[in-house]
Amino acid sequence: MQAKLIAVMVSLVAVLALSACGSTPDTSTAQGTPDTTSPSSSIEPAAPLDLTGTWASKSDDASDTTMQATVKDSTIEINWVTPDSTSLYWTGSYEAPTEATDTYSWTSQGDTETMSSALLASQDSTKDFTYENGELTFETSALGATKTIRLHRN
Repeated sequence: MQAKLIAVMVSLVAVLALSACGSTPDTSTAQGTPDTTSPSSSIEPAAPLDLTGTWASKSDDASDTTMQATVKDSTIEINWVTPDSTSLYWTGSYEAPTEATDTYSWTSQGDTETMSSALLASQDSTKDFTYENGELTFETSALGATKTIRLHRN
């Protein structure tokens, strides 16, 4: 009985020893230096979402009035645009995304001093903006009605 137990233990030790000596993926070359040709080293991280540029709403059938936004540096400015005029609606802060993403939201701090002298400007001190599915959206209110404005990149 002891001979069988010893034989089983020797076999178990041999199996463990042989499996420990088995080959594993090695990321170094024969000289021991790291292998830089692996596919993972050539993948670059995706760039953060870039919302800078000009954005515009589409005119509805009843009006020639649209909204146009310019996002640059750390600001966003939105204007009411008609065939004959442009009027300030919003100017405020823009917080750029820091990572690659398909959706993004931020709360813009309005430049209330600049907007206070514009007749058609928002009276809000902050405004929430969201980017999703290629649209930059925000809400505007007038005469008790609230509407979501959808801007598309020009």
